[in-house]
Amino acid sequence: MSQPIASRRQSYWDLRAAGNFIGGGSGAGLVVMAALAALAGAPFRLALALGLAGVLLGLSLVWLEIGKPWRALNVFFHPRTSWMTREGIVASLLFPAGLAASLMASPAATSLAALLAGGFLYCQARILRAARGIPAWRQAEIVPLILATGLAEGSGLYLLVGTATTAAIGCALLAALAREAAWRAYRAGLAGTQLAAPSLAVFDSPAARGARAAQVAAVALMVLALVAARLAPEVSASLGVAAGALAAGGGWGLKALLITRAAFTRPVAIPAMPMRGSSDARAWRTSRS
Repeated sequence: MSQPIASRRQSYWDLRAAGNFIGGGSGAGLVVMAALAALAGAPFRLALALGLAGVLLGLSLVWLEIGKPWRALNVFFHPRTSWMTREGIVASLLFPAGLAASLMASPAATSLAALLAGGFLYCQARILRAARGIPAWRQAEIVPLILATGLAEGSGLYLLVGTATTAAIGCALLAALAREAAWRAYRAGLAGTQLAAPSLAVFDSPAARGARAAQVAAVALMVLALVAARLAPEVSASLGVAAGALAAGGGWGLKALLITRAAFTRPVAIPAMPMRGSSDARAWRTSRS
């Protein structure tokens, strides 16, 4: 007799785990934007420091989530098989590189910091991709979605902490448009798979619609800011700041839903429930051998 195990929402990763993807993704994106600003001769040190702080905050939340936090060093022992290990290794290189970039302000140092931040963001995306039992994370489109979301959040935050120049708003707009394309591709890919109905229902909930509305509004405000750049620079900067806040906040909301609410396990059907000493158990062992 078949024994089905129904799909259920995963409960191992809560808001602390979501905070790692929020803080780490936004922080890495902000480091990339700070490096681009440094190469262009724009202010970058505050943005760089806040980006590194975001990555550190995200990793600290994961550390608090571990049942035995003092065993956290074990995460560094599996670089060949674990994307979490690779994330930790890249993060340990990112902090000294970011400090060197802040002190030296050389093109090589800032480029290295941006490269490591991008690698950290990629590791985060692959952590979700490696979750074979959760269809909403297993989608191949999750990787470009997490990458584009991190860059959109980071570029949005740069508009808040840096100077909302036309160039910065333009970069934020490109990142936001890339996130829009990645989101549409992700939704289409998820809708085309089996067992996606519970996750799609979460993405159609009022909370998800609110986060998506913030993202779309951010794109609209960025376009308006670029249009107003020559006519009213002060208005353009204010629109850029508002757009940056919406771009970052909308991304955070959607990530929280993706990690904590839309992550349903794949249902499993066991052909027979074996019992010790029964013929069914012997047949089940034979079929598995």
